[in-house]
Amino acid sequence: MALIDVQGLEKIYTNDEVETPALRGVSFRIEKGEFVAIMGPSGSGKSTLLHMLGFLDRPTGGEYRFDGKRFDDYTDEECAHVRNIKMGFVFQAFNLLPRTTVFDNVLLPLLYSGVPEREWASMVRKAIDLVGLGHREKHGSSQLSGGEKQRVAIARALVLNPQVIFADEPTGNLDSQSGGQVMAFFEQLHAAGHTILLITHETYTAEYAERIIKFRDGKIESDTQVHKRRTSSTPFNK
Repeated sequence: MALIDVQGLEKIYTNDEVETPALRGVSFRIEKGEFVAIMGPSGSGKSTLLHMLGFLDRPTGGEYRFDGKRFDDYTDEECAHVRNIKMGFVFQAFNLLPRTTVFDNVLLPLLYSGVPEREWASMVRKAIDLVGLGHREKHGSSQLSGGEKQRVAIARALVLNPQVIFADEPTGNLDSQSGGQVMAFFEQLHAAGHTILLITHETYTAEYAERIIKFRDGKIESDTQVHKRRTSSTPFNK
């Protein structure tokens, strides 16, 4: 059973009775453990797709099944629970809480998780150590470099060991060295069995994935298995 199963997915935005189609009958499957890059120019529908897959918005038509269950069968409360427990999100803008420590930023998903509070500290430190920031856990987010902020965002996405990680342009605000380290770490996560869906417009970034789905005008233009590039970047926990 595919982790993500999308059949004929459609999304139409309506503004002042003007309809704008963003997704036009999109169909694909992503198996557990895959590393898939979604590519396309601005306005191609890839960000809209991420909102659908991440339970952040509901489609206009078609069907989306996550882990075997139809999206339409989830209540809003269940959607929030799935987003927090089974999905991890990493965004271009980091989305860290300002004036808050690394530790408390990574802690955030646990506050709504149902995990016993006595387990929180060890889970947070494990995630922080995984991205090589154990020495920075008490630092405020404003004291970090861009690369370090993204590493905190990755630790936060991983703290509950989600079934899938959605990464939306995760290197967009980083220099080439920091971006390479972030992508090398995603590669490491994939090797450890994590399912990763990467949204990007950069060919270089997409080549870290094992499969590239290209979008144009709300439709799939191509869906290709790729020969992964060999990276010289070093994951930051080594």
